[in-house]
Amino acid sequence: MTTANPGGTPSGRRTAGADVSGHGTRRLSTETKSALKTTEFFVYIAAVIAVLIASMVVGTEDNHRDYFRADQAWLYIVILTVGYMISRGLAKSGSRDNYDGS
Repeated sequence: MTTANPGGTPSGRRTAGADVSGHGTRRLSTETKSALKTTEFFVYIAAVIAVLIASMVVGTEDNHRDYFRADQAWLYIVILTVGYMISRGLAKSGSRDNYDGS
């Protein structure tokens, strides 16, 4: 018959920071995908590149004023970045799968 070791170590001594059960920290759920593995990351990168290209292409031609200046382009990139960060935060907070340990 096997008895449980309350110290969690083979010698019966407790070590600093060790879990009493001897298994370490228990995971109850899995983490969401890495940001680099999601389609929203690639859509974000494509949108940033599109804004930069559009800002570069639209310029002063035929004595018209510049309708899409660099400061306006960077404002749109900041707005895209905030939207991306919010979407990642919602994805991480709302998707928890049960962890079965296998």
